[in-house]
Amino acid sequence: MPTRSASTAWKGTLEEGGGHLELTSSGASSFDVSFPKRAADEAGGVTSPEELIAAAHSSCYAMQLSALVAEAGGTPVSLDVSADVTLRPDPAGGFRISGIALKVSGQVDGLDDDGFRAAAQKAKETCPVSKALTGTDITLEVS
Repeated sequence: MPTRSASTAWKGTLEEGGGHLELTSSGASSFDVSFPKRAADEAGGVTSPEELIAAAHSSCYAMQLSALVAEAGGTPVSLDVSADVTLRPDPAGGFRISGIALKVSGQVDGLDDDGFRAAAQKAKETCPVSKALTGTDITLEVS
């Protein structure tokens, strides 16, 4: 399996500086990053590590769920997945990701609601990004 890479060039201090992040393996995009925007309610067109984790988690989860639905005998017609990643002060100092809330709804042929919920829960536990983030509280809402 391949290794994927991203890189960030940063200039200046945490509070006054900024950086430019590039998805180097795919060349798909590049983004500006800034701590003041990271810690603000409005991102103002600047991404953050938390948003990138949310993107990674929602896409990984959708892939894993589609595989598990098929494994359970269903056909995933459409899945809508979102991930909300929360940054909070860490009592030990600095900041930490305090939680990730996954939400999923979908149209699935061949599985009842209980079967879909079981596949959704198993996907939360087994998607590679969930596994990588095991130190973080991850919740799941299925509709």
